[in-house]
Amino acid sequence: MSAVIALAFAADPMARWSLRDAQTYLAVMPDLIRAFGAAAYDSDSADVSEDFGGAALWLPPGVEPDIETLERLIRENADPAILSEVDAIFDAMERYHPKVPHWYLPLIGADPARQGQGIGSALMRHALARCDAEGAAAYLESSNPRNISLYQRHGFDILGTIQAGSSPVVTPMLRPPQPAAR
Repeated sequence: MSAVIALAFAADPMARWSLRDAQTYLAVMPDLIRAFGAAAYDSDSADVSEDFGGAALWLPPGVEPDIETLERLIRENADPAILSEVDAIFDAMERYHPKVPHWYLPLIGADPARQGQGIGSALMRHALARCDAEGAAAYLESSNPRNISLYQRHGFDILGTIQAGSSPVVTPMLRPPQPAAR
């Protein structure tokens, strides 16, 4: 699963802004994926498409990414000139993060050769059905503006935008629980 997510984020604006060198990206991204979403494996909420063309790491209510490790990895590997901007982005992400119980989607992606084939939508439908059954909201931060319309089609609303200095825009989005279809 980590490999397909690393492939999916290889051209992601935020991932490549923070890890500009390709070798650094390839070396560090697996660790960033673990820090962001390893708890999904422990929570049985790591989803993969049947053909392994895409994956999503969802964190259930009350479960958080390993922020300390994330921040350390970025500090050790990003261009020192952008570290204050990265800190500002993490601070803003924390301010937008819902205080009510919710499912958090830190990472979802499809192999670039498979993007546009409905894999992301299938992964979203699967997980959002679980959210709705539990009556729980879903939250994410889109680091790629191309994906915002996908999330909106699945009921996510834009909460605002996050941008610091030279960084790309990050868009926090929230989806309230939907009533079950009858």
